[in-house]
Amino acid sequence: MLTTRELANAIRFLSMDAIQKANSGHPGMPLGMADIATVLWREFLQHNPANPHWINRDRFILSNGHGSMLQYSLLHLTGYALTIEDLKNFRQLHSKTPGHPEIGCAPGIETTTGPLGQGLANAVGMALAEKTLAAQFNRSGLDIIDHYTYVFLGDGCLMEGISHEVCSFAGTHKLGKLIAFWDNNGISIDGHVENWFTDNTPQRFAAYGWHVVSIDGHDENAIRQAVLEAKAINDRPSIICCKTILGFGAPNMCNTHDCHGNPLGIEEINQTRTNLNWQYAPFEIPEDIYSAFDARVAGEKHEAVWSGLFSVYQEKYPDLAEDLLRRMQRELPKNWSEKVANMIEEFRTVGKDLATRQASQQCLEFLGPILPELLGGSADLTPSNLTNWSGSKDITSNSTDGNYLHYGIREFGMFAMMTGIALHGGFIPYGGTFLVFASYAHSAMRMAAMMRQRVIYVLTHDSVGLGEDGPTHQPVEQLTMLRATPNLSVWRPADMVETAVAWQMAIERMTGPTCLALSRQKTLNITRSSEVTQNIKRGGYILLNCAGYPEAIVVATGAEVGIAYKAVEALQKAGRYVRLVSMPSTNVFAAQSLEYREAVLPTRITKKLVVEAGVSDGWYKYIGSEGKVLGIDRYGESAPAAQLFEFFGFTEENIVKAVLEMMQVGSRV
Repeated sequence: MLTTRELANAIRFLSMDAIQKANSGHPGMPLGMADIATVLWREFLQHNPANPHWINRDRFILSNGHGSMLQYSLLHLTGYALTIEDLKNFRQLHSKTPGHPEIGCAPGIETTTGPLGQGLANAVGMALAEKTLAAQFNRSGLDIIDHYTYVFLGDGCLMEGISHEVCSFAGTHKLGKLIAFWDNNGISIDGHVENWFTDNTPQRFAAYGWHVVSIDGHDENAIRQAVLEAKAINDRPSIICCKTILGFGAPNMCNTHDCHGNPLGIEEINQTRTNLNWQYAPFEIPEDIYSAFDARVAGEKHEAVWSGLFSVYQEKYPDLAEDLLRRMQRELPKNWSEKVANMIEEFRTVGKDLATRQASQQCLEFLGPILPELLGGSADLTPSNLTNWSGSKDITSNSTDGNYLHYGIREFGMFAMMTGIALHGGFIPYGGTFLVFASYAHSAMRMAAMMRQRVIYVLTHDSVGLGEDGPTHQPVEQLTMLRATPNLSVWRPADMVETAVAWQMAIERMTGPTCLALSRQKTLNITRSSEVTQNIKRGGYILLNCAGYPEAIVVATGAEVGIAYKAVEALQKAGRYVRLVSMPSTNVFAAQSLEYREAVLPTRITKKLVVEAGVSDGWYKYIGSEGKVLGIDRYGESAPAAQLFEFFGFTEENIVKAVLEMMQVGSRV
């Protein structure tokens, strides 16, 4: 009978050989964690290679994603649609096996990892989603949501600050089905970590409220017993501190930083073959090892048992079953279009002057009752972000069936956990903080955009209009940063109606995250026709047209639209042909047809003025080199909002002056 060590060696040599063939990669971790992975995947992980999206599968996250060949080897060996040729194509263009695990490439990858600590954060979000979904749907004797989240992590994940944010949160919420394996090998890229990482990690996690056990990561019995202990504890997450040897088996390079991120080399691999008594050629795996790893039959049985349980559930609770499947399939309710249209129409006809953060909260009052999958929260700013609504119910360690999370002051962790919640399925996560703190959390937003996850960021206090808190809290560069992030949709609505449309677009967007940049200060409610309102979803539209062909066009966003509206009205009363364009979403507008964009912002009209209380970079591609931007290319000041807007020139009078000065150059177009 094959030993666990012999099976683990298959992972080691597939990893070494693929990395050597690519002449690029990180062999040290796959060699060091192969024994742990073999025990976990063969004896504990419940999954079905034939159906990687089975609802009740255990989730496996490789937070130390540089060791990706460990996961690719496991997926190949256990029967996923990942061939030996795919492994040979490691790190090559358009391969299923990129340098770090990416969802959408190889089947069985639950999240894209690489930036250290974020996979761990995603795992916390997944475990939270499992616990909350179970509380909402499970009924006595019918635990249809009942699975574990396992995460591998390294020293680097623990050094990153995000690990503190999310592990503290996980302990507070008693996420008992979260089990982490720390690869305690004591080495990072610079060498042995004893000179820069001397934390007492077991005590640290015990202080968080985790179950902690320390083992030899190469002792299969210790690994097995540690997992059994962790699974027996349901009121605390668990961390298994695994003392391992980086590059285990490599006679000359093990336990050195040289094997962390470099191929071992042909000679060292040959010596490792001898050292581990591996008698097979590169990429050759004997059939008895494939058979020992193959999880397809067991996976089919696991899913069949669950399907039988779910059939009983469907008979007994048909409405709940239907709603669960709808949510897991990311489908909107059947009455969605009608309900959201009613919300927008009500705001259009009876809207009033409100801060857009207040308008957002009114949207939630409409959306909450029809979207039970909305899972809200804030980073300790609920009264400011207004992310709660009358139906919000707090989720705590003792009350787990709610729909609202107090994430604490953990912006980065919150956004990364929200990505994990979205990846798990069953929820549309939204979370609030101040726009200025998007800089703290941008890496998590970037990963959500890369993975095309439906996550909604409610970013309030969106300009110097927040007032007295001053430049530390006044965002000026954040909108430009977010708009430059690929696949991140950014909306800065002007009033109640635009805010409602922005929420609609965020919820309907299945291919990526959305930012809602919302004002602290009151905005002007603008009257629109139904026809004009329909164009808001195009990202930019003609809000106020002129009687003749425009001499100039004013483009504005957010709270500045109301000021620009009054200025353009004044110019029109003075007989000038000036058009006002509201541009709540530049990226959505940029995706419209050339014909539509030309109709709104004709290229031949060179006199264009943008009015936005933020840095001017990024606007010239919409207004051309001859256009002007009334922006803020510096940090703000501490003063009341009205004084700041006047100081920076965001007044009706200054906009009128700027437009007239533009029109003095040349004649009417």
